[in-house]
Amino acid sequence: MYDGDLCPGQIVKSRAGRDKDRYFVIVDIVDSEHLLLADGDLRKMDKPKKKKTKHVSKMNIVLDSIKEKLEQGEKITNAELRRHLKNLGYL
Repeated sequence: MYDGDLCPGQIVKSRAGRDKDRYFVIVDIVDSEHLLLADGDLRKMDKPKKKKTKHVSKMNIVLDSIKEKLEQGEKITNAELRRHLKNLGYL
C-alpha cells in the first residue's frame, strides 16, 4: 500500500476508525504499512496514533516548518499542530 510519497509533516485524512474524516499530521513513518499521526487535539504529540497507510487519504499539503523540525529532532508543541491545522481549515 505504501507508495513512498508520504513524508513526515504531511497532512492526511483518516478514512477508517472512530477518527474517520479527521485530519492529522504525519509525525513518523514506522514501516511500509504504518504511520504515526498527531493533531494536537484528539491525538497529542506525546502519544501519536499508529494507523495503517491504507486507512488514510493523503493531502497534497506538507507543513514545511513541521517537517524541518521533525527532521532536526526538535520538539513540536500540540498548540503548533493545532494552529497549522486550524489556519488551513482542517480543525
